[in-house]
Amino acid sequence: MTSLQKGDKAPQFEAKDQEGNTIRLSDYAGKKLVLFFYPKASTPGCTAEACNLSDNYASFLSKGYDVLGVSADSAKRQQNFKNKYELPYPLLADEDKTVIEAFHVWGPKKFMGREYDGIHRTTFIIDENGVIEDVITKVKTKDHAAQIL
Repeated sequence: MTSLQKGDKAPQFEAKDQEGNTIRLSDYAGKKLVLFFYPKASTPGCTAEACNLSDNYASFLSKGYDVLGVSADSAKRQQNFKNKYELPYPLLADEDKTVIEAFHVWGPKKFMGREYDGIHRTTFIIDENGVIEDVITKVKTKDHAAQIL
């Protein structure tokens, strides 16, 4: 689980999105950012979460928030996920886990009695100055936008 909390400065990062564009936290200076980490593109929970955020994208923009998704999937897999569900925001292909580890969302998980390392579904709300406004660790995939807004 992440050790970052409300009031902390968000870690600076740089990673490629689904199209190979370099995206940095500094690109969002002066804007608010919803940065959500999800385990795997095109799985049921991640699809529900991404689509819920997509369905409410206009509300985020109207409140001054940009949205950015991150997983350890390849750029091709992220591109397919984005296209299939017509997601309006970029998805970072963090295959080397630099962003994931910077935000401390990689670690031990349990699923059906099996233990393994993976991405903890976590969302960070970052303000215009790069400070974390909120950390959501108990993400409701089908109603995540309401948790944020």
